[in-house]
Amino acid sequence: MRPKHLVKARVDAFNRADVGALAALYSDDAINHQVAEGAVKGREAIGKMFAADFAAADMVCIVENVFQDGEWAILECCDPLGLRRCGFFAPFAMKSCSSAATGTNCPS
Repeated sequence: MRPKHLVKARVDAFNRADVGALAALYSDDAINHQVAEGAVKGREAIGKMFAADFAAADMVCIVENVFQDGEWAILECCDPLGLRRCGFFAPFAMKSCSSAATGTNCPS
């Protein structure tokens, strides 16, 4: 799957709160680096992380930009409250994924 297609699939699954589809994008030994909470290791643990997050809050990803550089895609997005995030994704079996959040507002 090309990097931009991976990001689209992830955003679509995220906005449906589809934990199974999200987890399926990761390899068994993937690492999801969450800046605020530390690394989450393995598809099963990543799925549990998403399930807990969706149980705790209604979350939506509003895409602002998607960039591709070789085998990596970079997602800039925000939520309806204006919390901005960025994520870095590699389609080679989603071995590693990172995300960060900032407190700035989305453009109007």
